[in-house]
Amino acid sequence: MMKKTHFFSAASALLLAAAVCSCKKDALHKPLPTTSQKLPANRSAAFNSSSAYYSKAQDTHAFVVGNILTSYNSYRVNLTTNSCYEWYNVSQIYADAAMIQAGDTRYNAYMNNSYSWMGHMWDSGSSIGGYFSSANVDGSGAGGDKYVDDNSLTGLAYLDAYAVTTGTTQTNYLNSAKAVANWLMNNGLWDSTYGGGFWWHSGTHDLKPTQTNGLAMQLFLKLYQVTGQSYYLSWANSVRAWLEGNMYDSTTGLYIWKIDGAGSGTKHTEKFTYDNAIMLEADLLYASIASAPAYVTKAQNLGIAMNTNLWNSTYHVYIFNTTDGRINPAWCVWGSQAMIRLYQADGNTAWLDYAQQNIDYMNSKLRNNTNYGYYTFCNFDGSGIDTRMEGVDQAWMQRTQILLSNYR
Repeated sequence: MMKKTHFFSAASALLLAAAVCSCKKDALHKPLPTTSQKLPANRSAAFNSSSAYYSKAQDTHAFVVGNILTSYNSYRVNLTTNSCYEWYNVSQIYADAAMIQAGDTRYNAYMNNSYSWMGHMWDSGSSIGGYFSSANVDGSGAGGDKYVDDNSLTGLAYLDAYAVTTGTTQTNYLNSAKAVANWLMNNGLWDSTYGGGFWWHSGTHDLKPTQTNGLAMQLFLKLYQVTGQSYYLSWANSVRAWLEGNMYDSTTGLYIWKIDGAGSGTKHTEKFTYDNAIMLEADLLYASIASAPAYVTKAQNLGIAMNTNLWNSTYHVYIFNTTDGRINPAWCVWGSQAMIRLYQADGNTAWLDYAQQNIDYMNSKLRNNTNYGYYTFCNFDGSGIDTRMEGVDQAWMQRTQILLSNYR
């Protein structure tokens, strides 16, 4: 996952490190949420067509339809590339499922048509399948490595779609999510190196990242919730134990990036917003699905750590990571989704304040006010805009804004 070519560039990662270090320890603009506040009587979401965030989610989708959606019902990588990435496509399915869940059923056709197209990316020549990472817009030429995080996110998007559909369509979404989990359990990418954990992808086994394993854990937990099959919970328990034992940094209260080194086990201690957002959501799932209420507190503490170490208090936005002084819509706005989930769990509106201000930053600094698409990167102050418009950034802005529109 996260295979934009500039993601793991050492040069870009270090370019503005000093700027990050100088700001991340600033006092926050408001008190951190505490873990002892009482729950409100009702935090259920309600369709809110009058919300400005609902309007912006619609605008984003209109941009996607006009510029990124193809006649084949796939989504091109960006405005100039005639190819597709798995996780870009399923992120849009994920976004459309959120629109339907909020009450806007007009998005059913987009979600279901794109799901059908995804069949082109499934490895039908393998007994255990798995989704390839890329294909041409017409579905031909599917290939590349199979990524554990891409596939896990695909399964999660399908389960969101499962929750808002019925009949045969609903059954198909569930069966596809189960097929992804079957690939995860049988692809050999979980092994004893570094004490366990999934390798990132099916190619060279060179690193085991937090986000890869966190997304797999989420998928196993959700499938356990839907099916009651204990082997999904067993897998989730194994992933959780490995993450907590190997990737958690108790000094910051955050999860580190990855372990690599072809067996040497070098730990990369950079902290990414979306890594920790994924783990926060996994903790909340673990609390509710695996009947482990202490994990609500664990998620709250992780949220506090995010807002201490990964929040830029000058510009009111989550940073990309602790060594990269740039902002990206998809990876940084994942923090908003995590904060919304925390609000849903404990009713503390301070979490929503972080979610909203983070989204507001994207709308202020990275949104094109003519076509309503989002640029892919900028510096903290909004300078240095990378004017590419990546499909995944649009999807995550659509998704998080419709989620926020339920409350703000």
